[in-house]
Formats: sequence, structure tokens, C-alpha cells
Amino acid sequence: MIKQCIALVLLAVAGTEAWGAREEHTFEVSLTIPSRPFYVIPAEPDWIHRPQRLNWDYPTSTLGNVEKNFDVRHDSSAIEARLLLDPYLENGRPGEIIELRVTFNGVELSSHAIPRQVVSREDAAAGKRVALKIEPIEPAGGYRPGDYSGNVLLMFNAGTPSAG
Repeated sequence: MIKQCIALVLLAVAGTEAWGAREEHTFEVSLTIPSRPFYVIPAEPDWIHRPQRLNWDYPTSTLGNVEKNFDVRHDSSAIEARLLLDPYLENGRPGEIIELRVTFNGVELSSHAIPRQVVSREDAAAGKRVALKIEPIEPAGGYRPGDYSGNVLLMFNAGTPSAG
């Protein structure tokens, strides 16, 4: 009887190893912890490194917008922003461009050398989530068919801390 029990135990152990399955998965995990004094970072990960589409609305013959959120913070003053270049889309044909209106936290930006305040000192100190909006401006004569592309180059400044 003891020999039969030992044989059954050995068969059971051998059977689980022969029929057992094992899977392993390895993946990377990363994160960015922004510095506390100043940051302007996209709230949704990984969109900023990919082309963004302005979708064509067939029934109205208009282009859609791009809207994305940013988390912002600055401990000691307001946050300012400006465009490095005038934003537009082009298709390579002369005279066929689509200008873009860019707003950050509801403030329209320009490529003027002097940046505009986009987040107040109080809101920046508390930290806030704000919207970036990119809207096409319909050209005179309407939109012309073609494949358009372009860039929006933003620059953010931590304003000079005020005395007091």
C-alpha cells in the first residue's frame, strides 16, 4: 500500500511539471516628476510627439480644432507664452496656406517678441490644468483641396518674480 501511495505522489508531481505552463512578461515603466518651481507639461501623455489632425467636416466644409490640456505651475510669478513663428499649414502650392489661431488658457498667442501672460501668479502658484486650442482660420475664397502640414512652436517663460 505504501509503494502504491508513493507511486501516485510521484506521478502527481511529475504530471504537474509536465503539464504546467509559465509565461513571463517584461516591460519598461517610466515617469517624469516635474520640478516644483516651474513646469508646463502636457496632461495627456505622448500626443505632443505625434502629428495632430485637424479633421475635415464634410457636411459643413470646415476644419475642426485641436484641443489639448496642459498642467502648469510656477511658485513665484505668472507664466508667459508666445509663438516662435506664425503658425500655418501649407500644401506646397504658392498662396495656399491656412493660418492658425493658437490660444493657451483662453489667451490668443502671437509671434510678437514680447510674451503674453497666460496664467496669473495666483493660479500658477496653486497649479492648474489649462487648455491649448489650435483653430484654423478659413482663407479668403475658402479651403482648397490638398494635403496640408505645418508646425506650432510654443515658448513658455516663468515671469520675473515680483518684489514684495
